[in-house]
Amino acid sequence: MADTPGTVALAMTGASGAQYGLRLLQCLLDAGVRVYLMVSRPAQVVLSMETDLSLPGRPREMERFLSERFGAAPGQLQVFDREQWTAPVASGSSPPDAMVICPCTTATLAAVSGGASRSLIERAADVALKERRRLVLVVRETPFSEIHLEHMLRLSRMGAVILPANPAFYHRPQSVDDLVDFIVSRVLDHLGVPNALVRRWGRDADHDTGREAGGVE
Repeated sequence: MADTPGTVALAMTGASGAQYGLRLLQCLLDAGVRVYLMVSRPAQVVLSMETDLSLPGRPREMERFLSERFGAAPGQLQVFDREQWTAPVASGSSPPDAMVICPCTTATLAAVSGGASRSLIERAADVALKERRRLVLVVRETPFSEIHLEHMLRLSRMGAVILPANPAFYHRPQSVDDLVDFIVSRVLDHLGVPNALVRRWGRDADHDTGREAGGVE
């Protein structure tokens, strides 16, 4: 497992699965991690469709709202606008320890793969790659086209972690929250943030099926 990060950049884009991003934010803050948050406008629209939450549009108002909702310590959460180029994440001189795009649209995937920096989210990912920082992309799309797969392969070869939002079922989920927690737990694992969100294969429950976790041979 990687060392626990002190600062993580979290970007939410407009793919379905806003709950993944919100839950990840909550868990990072609960773990004492400092978070630089970026939420695209499409992500705000999707979030209002998929949850009962309506985020304020202005970064400072969003920052106060989410800090109060998740009990963040003063200064622990900072929210940046999509074109706030003075943000620390925009420069290799002050990058966070890691970055996660959760959920990640295939458009964002393509932009990061191609080195585009049209928004702060794309620039932050570009910085993470060039500075060799941990970059996790929680891609939420199905099915994948050849174009999507090529972008994922390219980014994987660059060192990014491609973590599609494909939850497992061996932990016997009882709710949507359980499915969300499975993916969030895997993201936290790759960031090096200890967590006990789900039962671990072969450790926290008996698995006597004789099958491998990835499927039946």
